[in-house]
Amino acid sequence: MRTALLVVVFIVLTLVAAPVLLVCVLVGRPEAFLAYGVWMMRVGRSIIGIPLDVEGLERLERQTPYVFMGNHLSFLDAPLLVTVADRPLRFIVKRFVFRIPVLGLGMKFAGYVPLDKEGVGEGRKRIARAADLIKDRGYSFLIYPEGQRSWDGKLQPFRRGGFFLALETGAPIVPVSIRGTYELMPRTTWRVRRGPVRIVFHEPIDVSGYTVETMPELMQRVRAAVASAL
Repeated sequence: MRTALLVVVFIVLTLVAAPVLLVCVLVGRPEAFLAYGVWMMRVGRSIIGIPLDVEGLERLERQTPYVFMGNHLSFLDAPLLVTVADRPLRFIVKRFVFRIPVLGLGMKFAGYVPLDKEGVGEGRKRIARAADLIKDRGYSFLIYPEGQRSWDGKLQPFRRGGFFLALETGAPIVPVSIRGTYELMPRTTWRVRRGPVRIVFHEPIDVSGYTVETMPELMQRVRAAVASAL
């Protein structure tokens, strides 16, 4: 019942998003449209009934662009993270997500980076695009270093793409641990359950002392931080 209600509400809010997006485009305010998106996610969280226990936001500086790196258990991870991150977050997302009516246009306007296809060359182009946005506009990005949602709720091996982004921009990495979303909406279902979720923002990691050659050490350090609160 909650899942059906959530779908209906989001259809309505997506229709409302069209004039909101138009106004935001006319006045040149992408952050305003992102704020509307965050409000939508908060409405959805209230409908489902997901109390959040959040730790570590006091460790972050409000004006500093970060590369957030979290474990990926569920489709719920990103919607919940954006409601508590206390800053606009952008993503590198697969192109099909941009086909969502209205919201896809809004994501493009707001600075989300589309990933057209898998592969090293495509990944490098999108990392370069995200790096430009971090350096030129001070955006923060959320990256899932596992690359995909977990099948069994366990932490998977990390991929290098997001670490190249951090090294290229010098943006500190914020390891993020999410616990509870796998139980509410695992990869094998579209049904959403009610229940608590814990999110921990760990101490930012300065990447200035790392290089491509020492990237494995950085990857292990971030992975250990994420795993410490799972």
